Amino acid sequence: MAVLEYIGEADGKLPAARTKAASSAFFWLSAFFVVYCARPEDWVPGLKYFPLAKITGICALWGLYKIGGLRSQVLRRLPRESSYLLALIAVFYFSAVFSPIWPGGALSHAIDFSKCYIVWLLTFLLVTDFAKFRRVVFIQAACVAVIALVSVVKGHSEPRLAGVLGGIYSNPNDLAFAIVLSLPFCLAFLLSAKSGLKKVAWLCAMLMMAVTLALTASRAGFVDLMVAGTVCLWHFGVKGKRPFLIVATAVLGLLVMLAAGRTLKDRLVATASEEDSVNGEDLGARGSFEARRYLMEQALRGIKQYPILGIGINNFITYSGDWHEVHMSYLQIAVEGGIPALILYLLFFSRGFSNLRTLRQVRNPNPETTLFVGALHSSLVGFVVGALFAPEGYQFFPYFTVGYTSALLAIMQQREPVTVTDSAVPRLLRSSLETYAPG
Repeated sequence: MAVLEYIGEADGKLPAARTKAASSAFFWLSAFFVVYCARPEDWVPGLKYFPLAKITGICALWGLYKIGGLRSQVLRRLPRESSYLLALIAVFYFSAVFSPIWPGGALSHAIDFSKCYIVWLLTFLLVTDFAKFRRVVFIQAACVAVIALVSVVKGHSEPRLAGVLGGIYSNPNDLAFAIVLSLPFCLAFLLSAKSGLKKVAWLCAMLMMAVTLALTASRAGFVDLMVAGTVCLWHFGVKGKRPFLIVATAVLGLLVMLAAGRTLKDRLVATASEEDSVNGEDLGARGSFEARRYLMEQALRGIKQYPILGIGINNFITYSGDWHEVHMSYLQIAVEGGIPALILYLLFFSRGFSNLRTLRQVRNPNPETTLFVGALHSSLVGFVVGALFAPEGYQFFPYFTVGYTSALLAIMQQREPVTVTDSAVPRLLRSSLETYAPG
């Protein structure tokens, strides 16, 4: 959504102060993405003492306020996915207040998750052209590549890279998940790069991410990679008429598995084996299966017992008696937020696919837009499938991806009309010009 145009003056020109404030707001939004995606406080000495995410997020929100982006005329016309996400957060708050397990802990986690909406809102309102869209996606892709490198350097001796970094990267499955969701963007940047040096840089970044994924030995991450990778190759290799990409992916994937995939291979073999150990290593495949089935049964029991408001965010580990999360995002949302939360969750992500379908209807899109639409689709498909095998209901990356689809659709609507029943971009433009026009 080009919020600057919406709140601009009738001649389409913005005052210098407002233009400067808009640039400042986008700068702080970019800084937040760097902090969230790269977690510099985990590997840069001294930064852990500063609340970088809060500082950058507040500064971006203040900048948006200064340019009028928080006016009711703008907020009332946000796309439908905004309402779904806001309603989902509201349900989590109610769930926390009435939690039968631990209201205080659930409320704390609900407050933490609500930051996702602020970032989504800032992304939608401040990413006003394709250059800014590329920049925020670039930050995510590049930062996850850096995280992959740091994880290997710092944790090469740690089993499955567990606990090498904090936050969303502390768990091997979560780290693998973040890598898979970002790889399609790296491939889009590689294919759109003009210089050979940039292509080599993105290729090296993708190889490092693949090696890191293999070292996590995450079976869910591997399945997720196969799904997202297949969609990627369909968009970029088959539809994009780049058959060399399919061959190169197969060759490089084999080399990565030979170089760093021993533990992953053994865990995959153990999954299909009757034995709990392979090559003398206790992999606990059968035990892992039984434990996860037990957690799913407990989640279903919790949904049946508390179907409306659930038990509160992050309370399932206590409710289950096993101190583990259920390894399925959909059950995670349903048991902790209730069935209404699950419905809103599904509706929110369905809007991402709806936005992408509309984007594919744009006449004569430029090749770079086509690449990123394919990357966004690959990332979203990877998420909805990967969510069947991992507790990723509260990780921000998938919500970012839906935000990217919303922002890109609004950008394309500025170039030419696109049929979207709930968009209201032209109407908002006209009403805002009338509201803020001088005299």
